[in-house]
Amino acid sequence: MSKFRSVSNLFGLDLETTFTVMAGIPGYLRDYVKFKRSLRETGERSKVSRLYPALLDKRASAGKASGHYFHQDIHVARLVLKHNPRRHIDVASRVDGFVSHVAVFREIEVVDIRPLETSEKKIKFVQFDIMNPQGSQLIADSVSCLHAIEHFGLGRYGDTVRADGYKLGINSLASMVEVGGRLYISVPIGPQRVEFNAHRVFHANEIPKFLAGFFALESFAYVDDLGVLHEVSTFDAGQAERSFGCNFGCGIYEFRRIKN
Repeated sequence: MSKFRSVSNLFGLDLETTFTVMAGIPGYLRDYVKFKRSLRETGERSKVSRLYPALLDKRASAGKASGHYFHQDIHVARLVLKHNPRRHIDVASRVDGFVSHVAVFREIEVVDIRPLETSEKKIKFVQFDIMNPQGSQLIADSVSCLHAIEHFGLGRYGDTVRADGYKLGINSLASMVEVGGRLYISVPIGPQRVEFNAHRVFHANEIPKFLAGFFALESFAYVDDLGVLHEVSTFDAGQAERSFGCNFGCGIYEFRRIKN
């Protein structure tokens, strides 16, 4: 069933949602009749101007307080608040998650290959491709890139298709961080692979190895396959070798630049 759902979603068909909507129609009509009756009985002046069926919410939960984005956005926003950098630059992280969290308490500069329109005064936007920054002078003591590196070079967001796109992106990110500054990165972790053109999945050791010699790993946390956050006191090599048991988890890395 999961394979069938994946194929149908590929073509923009969400059959599970369709069935849920169809099942909700009888209850919607019953509630509408009840509401019209209640209008007459209570004497309320509000009239039904049009029908606007919302047929999914009755069976849904109040929200989802778990998963990659929920945990990484809060976790890294707390670290930025704790360290209170002079300047924080974010590259391609979720605007209605991490970026908005940080904008509550400080200014944040956002870089993305795609355009962004915002009237929020604490969010400053610059548009360019981090894989090809063309001599950008963006330098800061705090830089983040959450759940984005895995897309670099796959063409999904209009970026150049390059097998080594993630390496170009990480190099650019590293060059933006001052000595003593911090770099926050999150990526999917598990058996290393490419699921084209959605994303890559990295071995948990891959990002620290790539930055070794210039950055020290200050802290690490991960979200497991069930969506639960684990803050790790020690980046154990044995567990990292097995990607902490994840098939499609999320590794959240805090690095500090130790030399140029």
